[in-house]
Amino acid sequence: MKVAIDQDKCVGTGQCVVAAASVFDQRDEDGIVVLLDAGPPADLAEDVRHAATVCPALAIRIEE
Repeated sequence: MKVAIDQDKCVGTGQCVVAAASVFDQRDEDGIVVLLDAGPPADLAEDVRHAATVCPALAIRIEE
């Protein structure tokens, strides 16, 4: 799995961090998503998929 984010689309709701805190974080100054792990381990795949699903801005892309 490869994960990519589009910071220009991000609206800073933090749903991705709630879903997968070891993969996503937020910038302190504006809450925009920061990708911590572009190739997360398989045991986090379900959490990452959930993060992409709940992102209101569709700022997370996943390649399987």
